[in-house]
Amino acid sequence: MAGQIKKMIDHIVKERSQGNSSIATTTRTKLILKGISPQKYNDLSEDDPTVIGKLESIASEFGIANL
Repeated sequence: MAGQIKKMIDHIVKERSQGNSSIATTTRTKLILKGISPQKYNDLSEDDPTVIGKLESIASEFGIANL
C-alpha cells in the first residue's frame, strides 16, 4: 500500500501539534533530525519497512498511539 509513510507522518504532526502551526513546524524539524524527511514522501511513495519502523518508534517517543 503506497503512501503509508506520508499518512503516518501527517498523523504524527497532526496529533502532536493539535492545530498549532508552530508545533507542527517543530515536529517536522524533529522528524528531520531523527532521519525522516517529511517532504520526501507523498501519496505515491513506496512503503519502506525500515522507515515505518522508525516512525512507529518516534510516535511512541512522542506519546502518540494508533498509527
